[in-house]
Amino acid sequence: MSERFGERLRAALDARGPLCVGIDPHASLLGAWGLPDDASGLREFGLRTVEAASGRVGIVKPQVSFFERFGSAGYAALEEVMAAARAADLLVIADAKRGDIGSTMDAYGAAWLTPGSPLEADALTVNPFLGVGALDGALDVAHAHGKGLFVLAATSNPEATTMQRSVSATGRTVSADIVAVVSARNAMHAAPGEWGSAGFVIGATVDWSDAGLAAFTPFAPILAPGFGSQGAAPADLRHRFGSMSAAVIASESRSILAAGPVGLADAIDARVAEYREVDRG
Repeated sequence: MSERFGERLRAALDARGPLCVGIDPHASLLGAWGLPDDASGLREFGLRTVEAASGRVGIVKPQVSFFERFGSAGYAALEEVMAAARAADLLVIADAKRGDIGSTMDAYGAAWLTPGSPLEADALTVNPFLGVGALDGALDVAHAHGKGLFVLAATSNPEATTMQRSVSATGRTVSADIVAVVSARNAMHAAPGEWGSAGFVIGATVDWSDAGLAAFTPFAPILAPGFGSQGAAPADLRHRFGSMSAAVIASESRSILAAGPVGLADAIDARVAEYREVDRG
């Protein structure tokens, strides 16, 4: 079996810091970059972002929905962008938020996490709200191939609050239940001291106490959208995540991509420096 994703991710964070550059080709950003709002524009946008990110950060996160807009041509562009990123030694998190049951969920896992698949990524975001157990097949595929999953646990959008903060029969919030079940699965595979390969999506603006969350073991990566344009700053990382801050992937998209193709590398460098100052503080 390949090296576990949790340990590969840990090494990337140690080497390059927490910043993850989102590849989110909004139509408005394509226009601002002087690119057409079509599959060729997506391809150029993605490849330029990969080129700027390479050697500066350890992780990129393509938002699949923006590529899906153009059907098969969009997927072809996504395949090329992800392959280029992985060739550049960037870890690729496919932000597709897949979630289903049985063989359908297994097929999603195979599509995104099987080595040699056209859509091969290093990790995939998944939705557990059909039941965390429904993700078992995808978890098995990830474990077999040294890949990772990021399970939605506590998101910052207000529409999710009622469901995710609800208290289940266990006496925990739904968010806390998700973390507990996935953490138990991580413990089955992670050796002592290793990070789990099934991580969590926890918004950077989420109040952990309100969500019923606490530090968990084994350590596992936390994909934290909400930095940058959505309000959280590098200086907030330790305050918001406490003892789990070393595991945080700070995902930023528009705050960096708005710099345009000419200023993109400098924008990444500046943001990386801000996170480095937090580490030194």
